[in-house]
Amino acid sequence: MSIFFSPEEILETIRMIQLENLDIRTVTVGISLLDCLDSNLSSFKSKVKKKVLSRLERFTEKVTQIEEEFGIPIVNKRLSVTPVATVFSGDKEDFFEIAELLEEIASELGVDFIGGFSALVHKGLTPSDDALISAIPKALSQTEKVCSSLNVATTKAGINMDAINKASKAIKEAAELSADRDGLACCKFVVFSNAPEDNPFMAGSFHGHGEGDFALNVGVSGPGVVRAVLSRMEDSADLGKISEEIKRTAFKITRMGELVGRETAKRLGIPFGVVDLSLAPTPLPGDSVAQVLELIGVEKAGAPGSTAALMLLIDAVKKGGLMASSYVGGLSGTFIPVSEDASMAEAVEKGSLTLGKLEAMTSICSVGLNMVAI
Repeated sequence: MSIFFSPEEILETIRMIQLENLDIRTVTVGISLLDCLDSNLSSFKSKVKKKVLSRLERFTEKVTQIEEEFGIPIVNKRLSVTPVATVFSGDKEDFFEIAELLEEIASELGVDFIGGFSALVHKGLTPSDDALISAIPKALSQTEKVCSSLNVATTKAGINMDAINKASKAIKEAAELSADRDGLACCKFVVFSNAPEDNPFMAGSFHGHGEGDFALNVGVSGPGVVRAVLSRMEDSADLGKISEEIKRTAFKITRMGELVGRETAKRLGIPFGVVDLSLAPTPLPGDSVAQVLELIGVEKAGAPGSTAALMLLIDAVKKGGLMASSYVGGLSGTFIPVSEDASMAEAVEKGSLTLGKLEAMTSICSVGLNMVAI
């Protein structure tokens, strides 16, 4: 598949990168562990390590080459594996050893994070699920790169309250075990409903059972670009015009992400998966979803109209992405993390954004309550 860009589009992309914080937030390779199934822990670990290292030995090197050739920042290089509780049956200590193995693999390859220390428990819990959940606090507090997730609910199956109870205890214990680092272990743990199988963003990334042996998924983020585009619009622009401008911007960002993803997949010799177009803010000035909501017309994040403005933003981002590519997947929504968005944090300090209002806003957001310091 060829993607062609005009000189004007290239110059516009350069401006987005240099002035508006546009980047490829992550290139994530998903790896199936289904062919590593083994009842013996030592044998299972050996198979996993051999498969990942033999196929992805030059992963970070090739991604760095793409970054330099295209001049597009690629912030994170990540791996995700099949949810571990579904491919190995063992006790708590066995799963802790597997977490250590994942940490070793990530360090050896030089990637930033590895996801998939996970369980799918939306309808019930197996003994392996129980053992993995009990291993999560220690595993996350004693590793740097391992990320974990639980899927505790789906629209069809409903909510597994037993799993939520266990997840709550795991969160509290993980916070306590990493209290000397402000509970950092919890930042590597996600509790999902309707978890997508091709999400490249951490900490919730895992390689779903519906995926192939390998897949390369790209996560693109551009709240700073959307903010810059809206700031140049006339004050008289109505919501229809604002929505169309967001769609056009999302279209351009998605095309860039797919271009980088396909070239990276080609050089690694693995299939290209999806582009996840999720507006993920950072503490950098201007790289804020809250500021986008204010430009849409909300006085301050959390003020009346915030939920409607967020819905307009998410709808326009999704539609713009789908117009640009048939390979949009993952979460492809909007992150509104209080702990990572400077303007969100400011809204909390001023009292306009409360936990109740944040919960209401995230009810229409694909990411939910995200990075909230309690």
